[in-house]
Amino acid sequence: MIPVELLRKIRKIEIHTTRLVNDLFGGEYESVFKGQGIEFADVREYVPGDDIRTIDWNVTARSNQPFVKKFVETRELTVIFAVDMSGSQYYGSQDKLKSEIAAEITAILAFSAVKNNDKTGLLICTDEVEKFIPVKKGRNHALRVIREILGYQPRKRQTRLSQALEYLHKVLTRTAVIFLISDFIDEGYEKPLKILSRKHDVIAVHIQDPLEQKIPAVGLLNLQNRETGETVLIDTNSKEFQARYQNNALLKKRAIDKLFKRLHIDQINIPANTSYVEPLFKFFKSRGRS
Repeated sequence: MIPVELLRKIRKIEIHTTRLVNDLFGGEYESVFKGQGIEFADVREYVPGDDIRTIDWNVTARSNQPFVKKFVETRELTVIFAVDMSGSQYYGSQDKLKSEIAAEITAILAFSAVKNNDKTGLLICTDEVEKFIPVKKGRNHALRVIREILGYQPRKRQTRLSQALEYLHKVLTRTAVIFLISDFIDEGYEKPLKILSRKHDVIAVHIQDPLEQKIPAVGLLNLQNRETGETVLIDTNSKEFQARYQNNALLKKRAIDKLFKRLHIDQINIPANTSYVEPLFKFFKSRGRS
C-alpha cells in the first residue's frame, strides 16, 4: 500500500506540473522532439515535380497511371529518465531536496510525453543500476514513474553514472531521448556517455544546491559527505578555506560544462534555490531555434 503522505505529494506534483505542461511546455516539447523516422502512409497520383524514386510501381502498373508513395514522420518517441538517487540527491539547503526537484522535473517531462503519445521509462541508479522500468504509454505509467522517484529508498549511497550509461546502451534497441538527471558529483563516466550519445539524444539535467558552490561564513561546522559518511570539521570563517572551496566548485563545474560541450550534449542547469520553470523553458526555446 502506498503511504498517504506519498500519495499527497504525487497528487500535488501532478496538479502543479500538469498545469505547467498545458500552459507552457506541451507545445514546446512537441516542436523540439521530432519523430525518429518516416513510415509509409498512402499513395497518391503523380504530379510533375515529384521524385520519381517515390513511384509505387505496383500501383502504377495496376492503374495504368503513375502513383507515388506518401510518407509521414513517426511521431512516437521513447523517453527515458535516468535518475541519480545516490546520497547527495537527498540533500537540500533550500525548501526541497534535490531528489524532490528531480521528481518534479521528471513529472513535467513525463506528462509532456504523455500529451504527445510518447512512451516513458525510468532508470534509478546509485553506484549500480537499482531499478529499471521499461517504457510504456499513458498517464498511469507516468504517475508510476513519479511515484518510484519520490518513494524510492536506495540500497547504496555512492554514485557511479557509468553503470547506468552502460546499462542503457545494452538494453535500448530503439533510438531514445534520455534525460540524465543528476548533480554529476562523479568521475569516470565520459567514455560510456560518449558511446551512448552517439545513438541516443542525451540531455543532462544538472541539479545544483547553492551551498555546493559557496558556504556562508558562520564559524566552525561539521560537514558530512552524504555518500561516504565521512565527517570533517571546517572553519567557514577562514578566507583560505572559502577561496579553496569556491575555486574547487568552479573548476568542477567548468569540467562538466566542457565535457557536455565536447560531446554535443545539451545541459539544463537547475539551481535548487530558484524555480526550475525558467531553465526548462529556456532549454526548449533555444533547442527549438537550433
